[in-house]
Amino acid sequence: MSGRFRIAVLGFIACTHFMVALPSASGADPLTQAAPQASTTITGTVVNALLTPLAGATVTLEQNGRQVAKAVTDAKGAFRFTGIAAGAYEVRTVLAGYPVTSRTLRVPAGASTVTLPVVLAKPSEALAESKTDTMTLQRQAGQAAGLPVASPPPPPSIVGGAVGGVAGGGGGRGGGTAASGQMGQVYRDDYYRPYYPESGEKYAPIDPNRFQSTRERPLSTFGADVDTASYANVRRFLSSGQLPPKDAVRVEELINYFRFGYATPRDGRPIALTTEVGDCPWAPGHKLVLIGARAASTSNREVSGRNIVLLVDVSGSMAPPERLPLIKTALSMFVDTLKADDTLSIVTYAGSSGVALRPTPASRRDYIQGAISRLNASGSTNGAQGLITAYRIAREAYIPGGVNRVILATDGDFNVGVTSQHDLLDLIERERDSGVFLSVFGVGSGNLKDATMEMLADRGNGNYAYIDSLQEARRVLIHEGDATLETVAKDVKFQVEFNPAVVAAWKLIGYENRALAARDFNNDRKDAGEIGAGQTVTVLYEVIPVGAERAGGDRDLDGSRPEVDPLRYQNQGQARVDRPAPQPTSSSNFSGEWLMVKARYKLPDDETSQLLSLPVRAGGRVQYLPLASAVAEYGLLLRDQPRNEARWDALMRRVDRLTVPASQSQDVDGFRELVAIGKGLARIR
Repeated sequence: MSGRFRIAVLGFIACTHFMVALPSASGADPLTQAAPQASTTITGTVVNALLTPLAGATVTLEQNGRQVAKAVTDAKGAFRFTGIAAGAYEVRTVLAGYPVTSRTLRVPAGASTVTLPVVLAKPSEALAESKTDTMTLQRQAGQAAGLPVASPPPPPSIVGGAVGGVAGGGGGRGGGTAASGQMGQVYRDDYYRPYYPESGEKYAPIDPNRFQSTRERPLSTFGADVDTASYANVRRFLSSGQLPPKDAVRVEELINYFRFGYATPRDGRPIALTTEVGDCPWAPGHKLVLIGARAASTSNREVSGRNIVLLVDVSGSMAPPERLPLIKTALSMFVDTLKADDTLSIVTYAGSSGVALRPTPASRRDYIQGAISRLNASGSTNGAQGLITAYRIAREAYIPGGVNRVILATDGDFNVGVTSQHDLLDLIERERDSGVFLSVFGVGSGNLKDATMEMLADRGNGNYAYIDSLQEARRVLIHEGDATLETVAKDVKFQVEFNPAVVAAWKLIGYENRALAARDFNNDRKDAGEIGAGQTVTVLYEVIPVGAERAGGDRDLDGSRPEVDPLRYQNQGQARVDRPAPQPTSSSNFSGEWLMVKARYKLPDDETSQLLSLPVRAGGRVQYLPLASAVAEYGLLLRDQPRNEARWDALMRRVDRLTVPASQSQDVDGFRELVAIGKGLARIR
């Protein structure tokens, strides 16, 4: 072997030895690099006792005494670890001036994302919370931590389409300009519209959807809604012998009160779609398109447990029998349905908030029942302070991979402690993103703040139910308890594209305050609706087929005159922000298709949405439309034509002929009675 060759070989061996001995930048053993890469991401936020985000906190992930990863929280208090393998870890959080916090975390195999919110609490903050407006304290704590804190902006104009845009009709959350003034006037800038002086009840405005020209507006985009509060609230009005205020009638909530027997998911997805096309009973020549979605009865993910915080309004306005006493009875029944390893906490609020029950295993039922029995109503309402305390308790008892939910029971009167509605909504959205969801149960009459409660539930990734009786409490908390507690799909959105060769015009029935811009459908940062275990969502469109005469002429057709005249020398039309650029393709390629339904959803712990698509053609069995259309017309009559006796008579005849499965018979019997009451009240001039 020559000297030059010997040097080359020795150099190669040395280099090879160096490469093998050198540890990887990630700290992993290079000999194991062929093993499958870990893919779980751990996300979380660090806040203080007042839920103010804490920047600069050091969060370390440790396993068997060895540091696996380290991160420092950003200005929003957020941290993130990526590429984490399944296993048990210790999460340690350190920030100067705060006690060190350490807790265990189990990362299950196959999980894409695991969320872990962290609370660093000073005793002084907890003490101050009981004495001062908590929203003010949040800003003070942020300033003390060196965070930039601007003066609070005015509440966003949720009304008037300020939240998102509207593609294909609807007006965001209503139309009109901001107004303010004395009792009895319209309140726009804080979400409320009628302020009924005779009752003190507040409802969000509804600007009914109108017909849209398919060629001008082919897309309809909106978020799912499984709330049912409007049905029970309307029932309360009718049972007392009066027609409800029109803005109390949300047609989609009336329909979604009924659980239809749509096909269950069978492909591993959390939701499945069902469609039907049939005649429109109230408009000869028109058609109704039904889109139904059903959620799986249980989540595909492994649920590690349930952490439930009951936030109970015990202010003086809750004293009447149909308020706090009803809630106490309902919660007592609810506790008996919980699993032994579920964790339950109770937070109360009036002039100040308090913890009536620290996180307690549901197996200690007698102890929990005693805490419920001791709840009493007194004082003014500081709802914001109660929310902060409830969210903090939920964070402290947080179960990664489990159900973490605050359930607020109130008449909705947040009249003390809210410095800014913007602050309150920002708080709820931050905690939603941390993995703690908020559901709202409304009670009472004469002082019901329906608009507030619907808004809080929407922003908190929860549902809103109105409890008008013990029977309704049993339905929400016991018969549909899993749906109330466990979300199987979040940020569920629908986008429907209509075929102009078949559909001349269309109108979405209900969902006015769920409208989204077309571009929001593919935007995973845009919040939408949540669907619980076993829940169903029903959507109805009234459509005018090509060549059919429009019922009532063109008065309700916004697209009767196009915004821009068709181009003379090309057939691509005019692109706008609420519709994609038209493609030079012929709809004859999709002959027979009336529309295409698309749905996007996220799994409860995921950040990226998945897509479902289904083309819709006429024909086939019409199974669910008769009941759905009857409930829809009932809502439309109550809201838009309550004195139309002829339509009430026709609806009553249809309802009397309904045949439904035994599982729906009790609800449908109750519905028949409500239609009969509405028909009778229509004759009172």
